[in-house]
Parts: sequence; structure tokens; C-alpha cells
Amino acid sequence: MSEPNRTATAAALADAAGKAAVLSEALPYMRRYAGKTILVKYGGHAMGDEAIADSFARDIVLLKQVGIDPIVVHGGGPQIGEMLQRLKIKSDFIDGLRVTDQATVEIVEMVLSGSINKQIVSAINRVGGTAIGLSGKDGDLIRSGARGATPARTSRTCSISASSASLRRSTPRCSRRSSAPTSSR
Repeated sequence: MSEPNRTATAAALADAAGKAAVLSEALPYMRRYAGKTILVKYGGHAMGDEAIADSFARDIVLLKQVGIDPIVVHGGGPQIGEMLQRLKIKSDFIDGLRVTDQATVEIVEMVLSGSINKQIVSAINRVGGTAIGLSGKDGDLIRSGARGATPARTSRTCSISASSASLRRSTPRCSRRSSAPTSSR
């Protein structure tokens, strides 16, 4: 066997051994969470790199393939801030929370539901999954209310609809591709 072939074979064996080690470490968790729904938060700061987005999408598809039902909830603070800057809309924060007027709420919804959510769904679908994107407004999935006694428009999550959370159970299973709902907050 030539030297390049030996080197390639050694690299392939090392790669296989590394993957086997990861799988053996993950096996107890795969067993523990099989058949369960888990919530995965995908933060806005992690979304800027295409390679990270593809890796994240592959991980979500893998979770589904091993019998875990992932639901992705994403942020988008940096992307919202960038869009507000582009549109020359001033953004204020109180205790780290964005204060929103109606114009800002519309931009937030546009960025979260119209852009980021679609990008995540597309990435998951591109790597072999079947994802759907939902907004917290869809079917009153998430309800929120004013945070504290301040007149500033900041909010907190008040409730998540249990019937909407069971959406994954009613998703048609005729495809062999994995399904992972994503939701804009």
C-alpha cells in the first residue's frame, strides 16, 4: 500500500473511532430522551456563521432520527438590531430588554418570523429534515404580557398553548424525513 493510501486509511480509521466515541458517550442520553420532546434554544449570536447554521441543522435532524422530538425556539436580537439600524429606528433597552413601540414590534416580527425562522427551516430541510416554522402568534401558541409596572413596552411569556405543543403528534408521518418545528418568540 502506498504512503498516501496508508495516510488516508489511518485518517479514516481515526475519524471512525472519534465518531464511535461520541456515539458511545451520547447513547445514554439518546435512550433517556427517546420519544420525548425537547426544547432547543438557538440564540441570535450563534446564527451569523453559515457553517454553524448547517451544523446546528444537522444536529436537529440527528435528534429526530434517534427518536427525540426537537422543537427549536430561536432568538434574533443582533439581527433585529441590525435591521433597526438599517431603517434608522432608535432602539432603547431597560435592564437588557428591548423597549418596543408599534413600529419596532413590526420590525421584530418581520425579522424573527419572516427571515430568521425561514432560514432555520430551510437549513433543516436542506440537510434532510422536514421542519415547519411557526410564530408565537400562530394559533395563540405563545401569549405574552407587560413586564412589571413600567410603561415601557417590554414583555414576558405568560403561557404556551398545550394544544399547540402537541402539533408534532399530528404532523403527518408519511415522509421518512425528520420533522422539527421551529418557533419565533
